[in-house]
Amino acid sequence: MTTFKEIRGTAIEVLSSDPANPELGQIWYNSSSGTLKGYVLANVNAWSSGGTYPNSVEGNASVGTQTAALGFGGGDPAVFLTTTVKYDGTAWTPTGSMNTARAYLGGAGTQTAALAFGGYVQPLNTAASESFNGTSWTNTPNMNSARRALGSAGIQTAALAFGGYGTNFSTATETWNGTSWTTSPATLPTGIAGNGNAGTQTAALSFGGDVGPTTTTATNSFNGTSWTSVNSMNTTRGYLGGFGTQTSAIAAGGGPPTGGVTELWNGTSWTSNPTGMATNRQYLGANGSSTAGLAVAGNNGSTKINTVEEWTGQQLQTRTITVS
Repeated sequence: MTTFKEIRGTAIEVLSSDPANPELGQIWYNSSSGTLKGYVLANVNAWSSGGTYPNSVEGNASVGTQTAALGFGGGDPAVFLTTTVKYDGTAWTPTGSMNTARAYLGGAGTQTAALAFGGYVQPLNTAASESFNGTSWTNTPNMNSARRALGSAGIQTAALAFGGYGTNFSTATETWNGTSWTTSPATLPTGIAGNGNAGTQTAALSFGGDVGPTTTTATNSFNGTSWTSVNSMNTTRGYLGGFGTQTSAIAAGGGPPTGGVTELWNGTSWTSNPTGMATNRQYLGANGSSTAGLAVAGNNGSTKINTVEEWTGQQLQTRTITVS
């Protein structure tokens, strides 16, 4: 019979404690606990509490990563914010405010190089666009169409805006090249607002949303030239959070009335996660990757909230190996 040493090239180590920096696939016997252990890539797929957001707010935008995020704007039909805050994985810190107070806006980029565009300033939608350099915001040329609750993807110098609500539910797509916005000939199959989003300017994903008067499970993929319908989500909803890439994305929250439902996209199909977020929410900010993301503030169905949840997808972990 083939031994572990013959397969791996080394025998199972006997250690008194778990190694501080194990390698992927490493297996050892912990003599103190009397357990066989290994270091593996595990599907955690769970939410945990993050640092409380400074404001109870909905319709806010968030970009960056789980440990280096930027949150900006938001509000409700009566109060709109220019507030901008940075997240270090533990706490939020105020930084330079936006020039245009607004909610239900689009966002792209990173904590130190972000773009804010579109949104709502009662009683009108706005086409305003501005960029953030890590310290302050600067106005940039406006989008070609004013709209709120739009999908967004990309980086500060190569962003994508799609869907949203202007004078009606929009199918429009616009691209940003770091200098100006251009209306793309590519249009979404259906006018939509409050759609979840993930990806880049040339490889984006739009999912769910409000198509008036109902919400949808529709998912559409963008290749830089055209939109293509792909497999739908399992749960219909709008005004949800989304993050990740075109081939590995997370759909989080939304409503009504799905609340904290979470689904995972693998590039082909959606899988419902057994557990959702601890706090039901829609109109939330979201950012990150399918392995490490953030859900920021939002509305729990009756009021604006300031809770933040952190998503952990696949993660390297030390696991006890059981034999039965």
